[in-house]
Amino acid sequence: MFGISYWIIPIFSGIVWLAMLLAMLLTWAVADGAPVITPMDPGQTIAYISDIGAHELQPLFIAMGTVTVVTFNIVFISERWLRHSGRLHGNTSVFQKVLSSLAILCSIAGGIGLICLTCLNDVKHHTAHDVCLAIFIGGFILSAIFICWEYQRLGFHYRQHSILRISFWLKLSFIILELGLAIAFGVCSQKDYWNTAAVLEWIIALVYTFYVWSFAIDFVPAVRSKHFSSTDTEVELAMAMEGESRQRGFAGVEQEQRAYANTGSAGGSGGVNGHGNGHGRYNPVEPIIPSRNF
Repeated sequence: MFGISYWIIPIFSGIVWLAMLLAMLLTWAVADGAPVITPMDPGQTIAYISDIGAHELQPLFIAMGTVTVVTFNIVFISERWLRHSGRLHGNTSVFQKVLSSLAILCSIAGGIGLICLTCLNDVKHHTAHDVCLAIFIGGFILSAIFICWEYQRLGFHYRQHSILRISFWLKLSFIILELGLAIAFGVCSQKDYWNTAAVLEWIIALVYTFYVWSFAIDFVPAVRSKHFSSTDTEVELAMAMEGESRQRGFAGVEQEQRAYANTGSAGGSGGVNGHGNGHGRYNPVEPIIPSRNF
């Protein structure tokens, strides 16, 4: 894509996000001396990310947050395209494609939530800001669940490729950790443990950085296939289809094709020796070519 390796996109996205967090934290804690700012609560000494982003750093919050989620959504779309084009291991079922599409939709929803919460600061739009925060966190956790589910199914069909297994466990770890932290954050916020909740929010944001970076691993096979055709991927997909045919009780794809062909010819035969209104004419069954799985 434009001469840029795909693995660079999640690396860039994560760097922008981490740079934004460090810029905001260091400005508040070091440059400004950790002041109590609006809308911090009584007794609160550690600022939320949104507290810092509600003042002079809001333009940075909006710009870098937007760049992060837009590029991260490109990561999900690129992953879908590379599976379609054969540069990554192709999906072997419609269900896997549905999971990938749901992951993209949830990622886009989470990205919209982040962009809106950066624009609707916590001072003037407190309720709307909190709703957008929930959409952001929920959207990306759901997208992680769907992409993790897809990778689990891919790993089942491509057992010989450990990179799928590694990516699956990384994303599953993210889901468990972020979900636990998000629950703890919500409980602490409800119990008015403001400082603890603020620390948890910063940790959630930092863990998100590593989740974004984990997608660089997924693009490694695309780097290997950059200057080659997708023949190997097609062969692997054909092998996976053979395995699915065996699971359905056939000896392989060829036997399954013959079974369906015989079923069709039995219902359509109407002549003798291939004659008689064309109904008995021999129609050879073309071999099924593995699709590129968009």
